[in-house]
Amino acid sequence: MNDTIIVAVTAAPVTARAVEWAVARAVERRQRIELVSVVGGVVGAVGEADVLSEAMERARSTLQEHEAVVAAAGVPVTIRVDSGNPVAHLIAASAGAALMVIGSDYRGPGNGRPRGAHGVRIAAGARCPVVVVPDVDRTGCRGVVVGVDGSEVSEKAVRFAAAEADRLREPLIAVSVWTPLHAPRNDLAVYPELYLTNMAAATEEILALAMAGIAADYPDLEVQRRVERGYPAQVLNEIATTARLAVVGTHGRGAVARFLLGSISQEVLTRLATVTAVVR
Repeated sequence: MNDTIIVAVTAAPVTARAVEWAVARAVERRQRIELVSVVGGVVGAVGEADVLSEAMERARSTLQEHEAVVAAAGVPVTIRVDSGNPVAHLIAASAGAALMVIGSDYRGPGNGRPRGAHGVRIAAGARCPVVVVPDVDRTGCRGVVVGVDGSEVSEKAVRFAAAEADRLREPLIAVSVWTPLHAPRNDLAVYPELYLTNMAAATEEILALAMAGIAADYPDLEVQRRVERGYPAQVLNEIATTARLAVVGTHGRGAVARFLLGSISQEVLTRLATVTAVVR
């Protein structure tokens, strides 16, 4: 398996956090890092060559600054500057990587707009897991939160989350969320108690089955199971607010629709609560 972590580098301050996160993982798992910067906006206009050359030189200079930080940590590192569509270039680069790390300038509710489309598209189209690092200090936060819904991709997310929790020596918080059937009804209407009880019980069973085998693979891992009622993305982000890492799964898509994540994954990414990994 390829042991390369690709880190997308931009001029945004959050890039330093993304590099720091990647370095910590690379050190513990003995991986290498490739720093990639893509100069976008190329249209072939007259006189563009000089502008592009200068922009690529600045990008290379920025890469070299981060390269020095990675090398100082004893991690093998290479750098690469490309030009063109950043989303397309990073998706192509992901095909040969173990993991991709990108930064987000989202600083939490009330601190600016939600994450833009580029990050969502990269996470949707990438061929490897993508870790999105927000510009938020996570010092003091604990736990690795993973969303569980019983699907095949959810199983992969659980395995990824368990490995990261074990590596970080953090508890694994497995969360399954159930949402009552939505139908036109009086807002004051009450769901039958039997229905609510059975929904919760069915979700608990899904969670138990999904977590089977984790204790055997990671005997020292603390596992917390939570079954919650509500909307999955909202619940996951609320729980992840105090977590060190969140993990969600997303289904692979065809060539035409590959830039679209499932609604839950997309909602989690656009309102990042913490460092978030998207696994397919």
